[in-house]
Amino acid sequence: MQLTSRAKHLLHCCLCVGLILTFEIFTGGIHLWKFGYDDVDPVAQYGWFATTLLYLLRLLTFLALPQCICNCLGLLLYNAFPEKVRLKGSPLLAPFICIRVVTRGDYPDLVKGNVGRNMNVCADVGFGLENFIIEVVTDKPISMAKHSRIREVVVPSTYRPKSGALFKARALQYCLEDDVNILGDDDWIVHLDEETLMTEDAVRGILNFALDGKHDFGQGLITYANEKVVNWVTTLADSFRVADDMGKLRFQFSFFHRPLFSWKGSYVVTRAGAERKVSFDHGPDGSIAEDCYFSMVAYREGYTFDFIPGEMWEKSPFSFWDFLQQRKRWLQGISLVVHSNTIPFRNKLFLAFSLYAWATIPLSTSNIVMAALFPIPCPTLINFLCAFVGAMNIYMYIFGVIKSFSLYRLGPVRFLLCLMGALLTIPFNIIIENVAVLWGFFGNKHRFYVVTKQLKKPVTV
Repeated sequence: MQLTSRAKHLLHCCLCVGLILTFEIFTGGIHLWKFGYDDVDPVAQYGWFATTLLYLLRLLTFLALPQCICNCLGLLLYNAFPEKVRLKGSPLLAPFICIRVVTRGDYPDLVKGNVGRNMNVCADVGFGLENFIIEVVTDKPISMAKHSRIREVVVPSTYRPKSGALFKARALQYCLEDDVNILGDDDWIVHLDEETLMTEDAVRGILNFALDGKHDFGQGLITYANEKVVNWVTTLADSFRVADDMGKLRFQFSFFHRPLFSWKGSYVVTRAGAERKVSFDHGPDGSIAEDCYFSMVAYREGYTFDFIPGEMWEKSPFSFWDFLQQRKRWLQGISLVVHSNTIPFRNKLFLAFSLYAWATIPLSTSNIVMAALFPIPCPTLINFLCAFVGAMNIYMYIFGVIKSFSLYRLGPVRFLLCLMGALLTIPFNIIIENVAVLWGFFGNKHRFYVVTKQLKKPVTV
């Protein structure tokens, strides 16, 4: 029997709340019986210095509390399993849409194949999306097929933005230059990475967003377990990101309409005039996590955001090395944004909480060992909130798998294996994040590592 959208959401809510309550009870967040650490006198047993250190380590957990609360509210308050997106107007009346794909030009076959697939998806929506173009922005010429709906823009090697933007930010800024730009202020831009695949639901969601026109910026869900899975470990680890989109990202855009915790760099929908005013030319510091810097500047300038229903597809990193490098670049880029003098503190407060929660992972994860070896009594509220943070982070992996994989397609056995696999990747993720933090803070912060996007074709001998 096929469950309805509302039934799926209700079951997910019960599972989420049930896991949190179970975790609270068995870790002492909700005190139903006496625990061994209740009678511990930490000062007498460990001394003042060690006791202070243990309590400070415990309090580090609270850095992740704002994003955990937003994740929980986003997953519970909004239907996590919505029905198919329905068009609210005719595609023929939609404003002009430019689907912009940025690439270095290293994977021309991948780009050409995905551009073709995305064009077909656009043609299949409603009576066919008519008013659009796919623009491929590349550092190296890739000889895209001549087509009225395809525009290849090659960024000259001599191009230098005014403030010295680098890498992807440089390419994006080049498109906004007066002699390159072909869009009007009320046209729309859909930013995709070279491996991003659109779905019909995503196109409908984008059309509804553009037809509505209330907000200048929008973003939706990206999933990573579609079609052929290249690396099961990194894909299951990325199930957390799926839950993050449906939780924190959705809540901040649907409730506050502000990028409190920033946003992602793909499936970005912008009004062309607003994008030009915000710009991507924010110097080297705004070039490592250009998406994050852009969102903070837009937030500072008072622009509003919204969540777009409908998902797009991407692939998780193919190797553990790429997975590590990706996380390291994100950490370094976000760190540069948080410590930028041009972004007011009030705009980056929640992003700073998120960054420092990430940056202190080597210390906060040590609580797992320290709590067992050196138990300390804490006020009930602290125990409750610490347990909530732990339970919510575990549930994020569970929900990510439920959202990414189909029970009907995989069958119950393989689906349960995916759930267990996601939970087993938590230690892997912790190790990767720890290494990324240590390497990120001591390494070069102005390097832009690009992960492998395409498997090499087998060579027949």
